[in-house]
Amino acid sequence: MQNPFRPTAGATPPIVVSREGLLREFGYGLTIRSGAPGLLTIFTGARGVGKTVMLGAAEDLAQEQGWLVISETATPGFMARIGEAMRRALAELGDGPIGRRITGVTLAGFGVTTQLPPEEQVSWRDAGEQLLRLLDDHRTGLTITVDEVHAADRSEIAALAANVQHFIRDGLPIALLFAGLPAAVSDLLNEGVATFLRRADRIDLHSASIEETADSYVRLFAEGGHHLSPELARAAAEGTGGYPFLIQLVGYSLWQEAEAGNGDLDDAAVARAIAAARRRNERTVIEAALSTATARDMDFLIAMAQDDAASEVGDIGRRMSARPSLVGKYRARLIDAGLIEPAGYGRVEFAIPGLADYLRAYISR
Repeated sequence: MQNPFRPTAGATPPIVVSREGLLREFGYGLTIRSGAPGLLTIFTGARGVGKTVMLGAAEDLAQEQGWLVISETATPGFMARIGEAMRRALAELGDGPIGRRITGVTLAGFGVTTQLPPEEQVSWRDAGEQLLRLLDDHRTGLTITVDEVHAADRSEIAALAANVQHFIRDGLPIALLFAGLPAAVSDLLNEGVATFLRRADRIDLHSASIEETADSYVRLFAEGGHHLSPELARAAAEGTGGYPFLIQLVGYSLWQEAEAGNGDLDDAAVARAIAAARRRNERTVIEAALSTATARDMDFLIAMAQDDAASEVGDIGRRMSARPSLVGKYRARLIDAGLIEPAGYGRVEFAIPGLADYLRAYISR
């Protein structure tokens, strides 16, 4: 059995821990096909917590029920690309009779347009209505997923929300799922026509259970012919902190250790796997998240890193020698960037596992 762990963007992991039941309402909505709450769902959480994985799981579930899926990322022009995908689906499905299960693949947008002029917005809605009525005739529907919504052009999000609201009002079989950073999603729900999305099921993803992670490690390694004792599995799981991306990274490195040792694993192997996973997490998640931080942003984060737990905003201001208004400005910026999150009145904490340790090492260097 090859290494089953897939700690890379867009890959489907072999284990999805502590996520059972999160798509139950969405799955039920697929059977109703219009107006069910679960057909509007927003996943939020820190980077690496598994938002994209949940979108993928929803797409798989929709396809299993015979729904057409259009999967997009909220980079500029995503509305036009969704429109292209709908028109392509109409061309492929509208020429002859189709069965109940009409799709086996996800239709991703392929257009290159970066803006959607007003006249094309009408065309977009017309194409959507034609496609949805065609799908409705065959007792199926359309699922649209949009990832990285925190990076979206707000006008495009508003246009998508307005059109989906129109489809729902007409009783058409449409599902819309978003994923994004918590602060950006909160801002989105307070803006203009997109406020109707407040009725969406909002699922905030958090760390997985250490116990479930350890049990999953034991089971998966046994399937691969490697013995991982419950004690070592527990140590490996604790090294992930329940952070889904680290669950994949530690599992991947530990599998390599098992292959190198002919299946034998010990405390040293687990320690090496955890260390390797954390280094990769620093490179792929933490450094990428910090790439747009300004020098003053870093001052704020470094001031936070002096605390072992959540930080008082007042303490941060004193360490930065900054006025409260300026501290508040950087607090808001860093929350929007997904680097920190509120931890009660007047307090903040790091949103990305390992970020505090990374900053402390940065200070010492």
